[in-house]
Amino acid sequence: MKPTRIQKYLPFHRRFSIPLKDRQWPDRVIERAPQWCSVDLRDGNQALAIPMNIEEKLELFHLLVELGFKQIEVGFPSASDTEFNFLRRLVETNAIPDDVQVQVLVQAREHLIRRSFESLKGVKRAIVHLYNSTSPLQRKITFSDATREDIKAIAVKGTELVKELAAEAEAEGSEITLQYSPESFNDTEIEYALEICEAVMAVWQPTPEKRMIINLPATVEWTTPNVHADQIEWMCRHLPNRESVIVSLHTHNDRGTGVAATELGILAGADRVEGTLFGNGERTGNLDIINVALNMNSHGIDTGLDFSDLPRVREVYERVTRMGVHERHPYGGELVFTAFSGSHQDAIKKGIDRMKRGQESPHWEVPYLTIDPDDIGRTYEAIIRINSQSGKGGVAYIMDTEHGLELPKSMHPEVGLIVNNEADRQQKELTIDEIGEVFQQHFVNVSTPLELGEYELFHHTEQAGMSRCVANVTHHGESRQIEGMGNGPISALVEAMADAGWKDFRLTDYRSHAIGKGSATDSAAYVQLQSEATGRLFWGCGIDPSIEMAGLKALVSAWNRMHA
Repeated sequence: MKPTRIQKYLPFHRRFSIPLKDRQWPDRVIERAPQWCSVDLRDGNQALAIPMNIEEKLELFHLLVELGFKQIEVGFPSASDTEFNFLRRLVETNAIPDDVQVQVLVQAREHLIRRSFESLKGVKRAIVHLYNSTSPLQRKITFSDATREDIKAIAVKGTELVKELAAEAEAEGSEITLQYSPESFNDTEIEYALEICEAVMAVWQPTPEKRMIINLPATVEWTTPNVHADQIEWMCRHLPNRESVIVSLHTHNDRGTGVAATELGILAGADRVEGTLFGNGERTGNLDIINVALNMNSHGIDTGLDFSDLPRVREVYERVTRMGVHERHPYGGELVFTAFSGSHQDAIKKGIDRMKRGQESPHWEVPYLTIDPDDIGRTYEAIIRINSQSGKGGVAYIMDTEHGLELPKSMHPEVGLIVNNEADRQQKELTIDEIGEVFQQHFVNVSTPLELGEYELFHHTEQAGMSRCVANVTHHGESRQIEGMGNGPISALVEAMADAGWKDFRLTDYRSHAIGKGSATDSAAYVQLQSEATGRLFWGCGIDPSIEMAGLKALVSAWNRMHA
C-alpha cells in the first residue's frame, strides 16, 4: 500500500538516537561570544542566481573585514576559476590583514586539494576546510552504498595530503590550520561521526598550541534545535584531546530554526560559528550571523563584530548579492522597529521619552524594542508609522519629532482619530508629510466660517492690566469690525466675540511654544473650547511668527472647528 503524505516521513528519533541522558546545556547561559567565520563568499557565492564578480566579491570581503570578522571563507578555489583568481588577487595585492585568516573549502579529493594549495601560495594565514559526506543517506545514494570504512578512508587520505602540503606551505612562511567537516554531521550516526573525527585528528595531531577545527555542520536541518544541542554536547564530551580542538557550528535553516540551533549549540560547548550576513545561502539559507551577534549584544555581550551601521551593511549586501532583506527580517528589516498598533506606539513613546530624560535605570528599558535602534544605525523616526490601526500616542510622536509641534496630551485623542480616519479612507499607511498635512487641514489656522484679519491691542490707561482689542473679521463672507476688553489678547478677543453674539463656549485650555530654535522661528499655540450647547471639547491650533497672533488664531481655529 502506498504511504500517505504523512506516513512517508519518518521521525528523526526513529532513525537516530543521541545517547545523552545527563545533558548540561539547558542549565547554561551564553556569557561570551564564539569565534566568528563568515562564509558569505563560499562557492557559487552561496547559491546566488547571478554570482558576484571579482570586484563585487572584493567589496564584500572588505566590508566583512571592516565589520570585524577574523576568519573569512573566500570560496572554493579548486572548483572555480573566478574564486581561484579572487583569492590570488587578495594575496598578490596584500589585501588580507595580518589578523585575518582566509578559509578555503575543498572536498577530500587529491586534485582539488592540490589546486587549493596553489591558490594559497604566499598567503600569511589560512584555514583549509576539508570535508566529505558521511551520512547514511549520502553513503547510500551519492556514493552507491559505500561502507563506513570507505568513507573514513576518504577523510584520512585527504587529511594526509593536506598535512603534507601544509608542511610545504609553512616552510615557505604560511600558517595553515586544518578544519575538518563530516558533511551532513547532524544526520550521521553520532558514534560514527566521532570515529571519523578521531581518525582525522590522529593524522593531523593537533596540540593546545596549534589547534585544529572540527566543524559539525547541520548541512540540512532535519530536527529540532534541542536535538542539535544534544549532538554538539555529546561530541564535545567525547572528542579526544578536547583542549586541542575548536568545535565549530555550521547550521542551515531548512526548518526555520538555524539561529536557535546555533544558540543552543553554543550552550552545548561549541567554540566557533560559521554563517552569513542576513542568512544568505542555498535553499533556505545559512545561519544569520547578524541575528546571533545582535541577540548577544542585547544581553550585554561584546561580540567583536560591529553592526553600528546596519543600513549600510544591508545596502552593500543587497547590491552585490542582488538578494533582498525581508521587511520582517530580525534587526535589518524595514519594519522590525516599526509599530502600527496604538498601544505599542504609546508604550514605545513613553519608554523612549524616559530614556531621553535619563530616568531610573541606565540600561535599555523600552517596551517592544529589545535593543536601541540607534545602536545599529536605525533612527527613532522610523519606529512609529501610521495606518488606520495606529493610536493617538503614535500620531503625537510623529507631530513632535517630525513637525516640531508639542501637542497637549488631551489633544492627542482628537488628532489621532482624525488622522486614523484619513488613513482608513485612503486604505494605506500615511507618510510623515501626509500626517502633517492632515493636521494642518483640520486644526491649524482654520478660517471658516470666521476669519481673523487685522488685529490691534490697546492698553487701557484707566484700568491697570486691561486691554482693548479692535479686530477686523470676516464671518460667513461678511466683513465687520469687532471690539472687546480683556486682561490679554485672547480674553479681549473672547469678549469681542461675545459682543458680536458668537460666544457660545468656555475657554478651557491654552498652551504655546516656539517651533524649533533661534529667533526666526514660528510659534505654535493650542486653545481648547467647550461648547455650551453640547459640552463637547474642541482643540484648535494657531501658527504665526508672533506668539500673540498664534494664540488668537488658535482660538479662532477651535471656534471654527466647533461650528464646522
